Amino acid sequence: MNYTLQQTTKQAKELLIPVYGIRETEQLLFLIYENVLLMSRWQQITSTHTKIPNSDYNQIMLITKRLLNHEPIQYILGETAFYGLTFKVNPAVLIPRPETEELVDWIIRDHKNSASTIVDVGTGSGCIAVSLAKNLTQSTVYAIDVSEQALEQAKANAQLNQVVVQFFKTDVLKQPWPGFPKKPNLIVSNPPYVTHKEKNRMQANVLDYEPSLALFVSDDDPLLFYREIATQARNLLADDGWLYFEINEALGNQTVRLLESFGYRQIELRADINGKHRMLKALWKNPIKH
Repeated sequence: MNYTLQQTTKQAKELLIPVYGIRETEQLLFLIYENVLLMSRWQQITSTHTKIPNSDYNQIMLITKRLLNHEPIQYILGETAFYGLTFKVNPAVLIPRPETEELVDWIIRDHKNSASTIVDVGTGSGCIAVSLAKNLTQSTVYAIDVSEQALEQAKANAQLNQVVVQFFKTDVLKQPWPGFPKKPNLIVSNPPYVTHKEKNRMQANVLDYEPSLALFVSDDDPLLFYREIATQARNLLADDGWLYFEINEALGNQTVRLLESFGYRQIELRADINGKHRMLKALWKNPIKH
């Protein structure tokens, strides 16, 4: 039996709405149909009586069942959109978030006319590094991560989006950082910043599927990565170089004080579109020269 799109939608909604609600279910089905049936949103609206092949129906229902286990749609489909680009993702990398797009946009607006040397620390899927390389075409971009699997995914995303990014496997807490031909003008990082005590506020699709290595940091030292990166950046950054961070919204003032204690200047804490302090930037001036 060949089901119509309307019949398939009815079956999928009966399963998904009790878990995801109406609005999110509709968005999920749009993504599924776009991926499986290669249909635009308009085509989905105007083709409800179109019969779909049994193989596509079976795939749609299989995806629906995986969603019932709270598996992220991005991992199921194997890709997601970020800053107007397509990124392949798998459980070795975090799913790129809208607040990270805001951080990328901030950097691009600040440096759109410059030829910068940029280092992305903890690149994951490569979403920050690749997006910056795509939009700041005069810049040279490097990216670091501890995970070999993440680096392989990030390299694939650089190739997919036709940009050049140089990648390095480094544990920034334990190993010397790579040497760069020129001092970076900009270091950016979205490091692990979720404390273990915050787990009870997180959704199952994050806890059960996304890589804990990229998410969590000790309750006793939640600014561990910020401290290490800020320390290294003082030696690495060119004079008048910038440090950009995505941060834990609950630790904004603490992160500002940390950077102040290291001698950073012009520190700006910025709220995201939801009014949460999720990012900051800071200027490094070599005190010997000033």
